[in-house]
Amino acid sequence: MTSAAPGVPPAASAEAALTAAGRAAPLGTALLPPPDTPVAIVRRLFSRIVTLCWVELRKIRHDRTELYTRAIQPALWLLIYGEVFTKIHAIPTPGGIPYLAYLAPGILAQSALFIAIFYGIQIIWERDAGVLTKLMVTPTPRAALISGKAFAAGVRSVVQATVVVVLAAILGVTLTDDPLKLLGAACVVVLGSAFFSCLSMTIAGLALSRDRLMGIGQAITMPLFFSSSALYPEKIMPGWLQAISKCNPLSYEVDALRGLLIGTPAHLGLDLTVLAIATVVGVAASAALLPRLAR
Repeated sequence: MTSAAPGVPPAASAEAALTAAGRAAPLGTALLPPPDTPVAIVRRLFSRIVTLCWVELRKIRHDRTELYTRAIQPALWLLIYGEVFTKIHAIPTPGGIPYLAYLAPGILAQSALFIAIFYGIQIIWERDAGVLTKLMVTPTPRAALISGKAFAAGVRSVVQATVVVVLAAILGVTLTDDPLKLLGAACVVVLGSAFFSCLSMTIAGLALSRDRLMGIGQAITMPLFFSSSALYPEKIMPGWLQAISKCNPLSYEVDALRGLLIGTPAHLGLDLTVLAIATVVGVAASAALLPRLAR
């Protein structure tokens, strides 16, 4: 003879409860969570992007060597190239501003480019270490993974850009002190770096190895730099180089930075639109190639 444990309802009562629950809601919907609203989906996607960006930035705390070593090249450009060409007046500048002031935003964009263009090496290293495979099986969308890394590269570039701005100020370059313009310049640097890091990750998805990526990155970095308006105005370029410059996102980044930092005439609306569209296309291309890289 057996007795029911205290507090445990009889089987008939449990069946009755399940039957009542089934009558209360259609079959297959009672145990499903409520559908996500578009606002909830966007909020969750943004949260994952910010989290991944924060994870990337925490790596700087463990090794700041890259930030220090990458500050050397911009310093040489400003100290040597900028000072020499300022003295010889070889390059005409809009409004007759000193060439060093004209050059500073271009070197700022260059330093951000050099950080972002080799960012694909990191994602290849994560693949080799098995980290990328683990990230791919999480519910985080591939676009969020790429966006987190891209904007982390942007924030790293802002840190580098701060070094260039301080150095330019020490050399006597008069830059804006308007907080809104400085914030706008930081946003331009983030957008430009996000695009070039996506370009690097897209190349990584095609090259699949660090050696190939290094070779391709070195092959395209200087042409991107010299075909932009970072060193000289577009109007003194040959016609064929002007056409290339108009297709180069770095030219739009430099134009926006000059307009914000030193007050030269700029097309901020066009510059920001081109950089935003280029970044979106870069994220889409990198996300599409991510499974190929992870294999």
